[in-house]
Amino acid sequence: MQLSSLLDRFNEPETLKMAKLGRELRAQGIDVIDLSLGEPDFDTPQHIKDAAIKAINDNWSHYTPVAGFADLREAVCTKLKRDNNLEYKPENIITSTGAKQSLANAILALVDEGDEVVIPTPYWVTYSELVKIARGKVVEIRTSVESNFKPTPAQVAAAITPKTKVFMFSSPCNPSGAVYSKAELEALADVFRKNPGVIILSDEIYEYINFVGKHESIAQFEDIKDRVVLINGLSKGFAMTGWRLGYIAANAQIAKACEKLQGQFTSGTCSITQKAAVAALTGNLRPSEEMTEEFTRRRQRTLELVAGIPGFKCFAPEGAFYVFPDVSAYYGKSNGTETISNAADLSMYLLNTAHVSSVMGDAFGEPKCVRFSFANSMQNIEKAWGRVSEALAKLK
Repeated sequence: MQLSSLLDRFNEPETLKMAKLGRELRAQGIDVIDLSLGEPDFDTPQHIKDAAIKAINDNWSHYTPVAGFADLREAVCTKLKRDNNLEYKPENIITSTGAKQSLANAILALVDEGDEVVIPTPYWVTYSELVKIARGKVVEIRTSVESNFKPTPAQVAAAITPKTKVFMFSSPCNPSGAVYSKAELEALADVFRKNPGVIILSDEIYEYINFVGKHESIAQFEDIKDRVVLINGLSKGFAMTGWRLGYIAANAQIAKACEKLQGQFTSGTCSITQKAAVAALTGNLRPSEEMTEEFTRRRQRTLELVAGIPGFKCFAPEGAFYVFPDVSAYYGKSNGTETISNAADLSMYLLNTAHVSSVMGDAFGEPKCVRFSFANSMQNIEKAWGRVSEALAKLK
């Protein structure tokens, strides 16, 4: 059977692949601690669940508008004004089945064959693959632990060519945990002012999980706001991963283009989820704040444990719930039967020897690093890093 060549253009997400391998070992009775998936280990707040139950009882069970219910799009506008001081109208908002679909809509609406998309490393695994699906060209800007995983404005300017269509980044960043300050975003905005043909995709899905202060959006700069496609959703900040609700805020032309695409792929997202989302976006944020407080404690403990691992160079994450250490000091080392040549080898070694799942940095554009999540209980975090330390000590 001859399948579409489209399937050869992109790779399966390594995050999902590692989670799958972990499940397979668990099915064999092995105690695997999952530090691979990016999912809060909290339940959805009660007031959001109550809104969903009410929606079911009120029979909100029919097809929904492609862009989302009117009250949900209004709720997104209310949230953006309240939290970010950004003015948008419902016509600027498109809701989707998760931020991943929002990103896919935006890339497919903007990128033609041969267009260049500039992405600083490290980046979420799906960014580069979506560009490949659209037949665009990924242009990476290399960053490192030493640069706090952020590009300089000069690097961004140097990466832009006449073929550049999109600049794509996240703040807080998955996987590095880097958070851009207002001053840093202003410096990037200066670059984009000089390059008016570039659209900026700003992924802000980890907005509420911030350890260094107030979240800042690049959409706040009014003179470039019309070229910003803001991506966000409910999965991380509201512990609603399975509900599948993401959204974009963009100029009306881009929003309409995304709506047209989505109309052929999925139409509108789940009616019950949308009603729950209104309660999430306009309701009490205290449960989200409590989650971040717990992530703050886990971050501190994780950094203490990572500091005890010889050879790891680790940036202290400013947001999200990952550490992304440079592990290249272990390349070339062996336990006598296995030799670690790269991040993939190290991740697989830790999975099979320590029974701790992680994600190799190659998937994020950084081959020297491995991503470990701290979206797990403190007990599991301490147990996992004890196993990692023990397994690494066997490599000479």
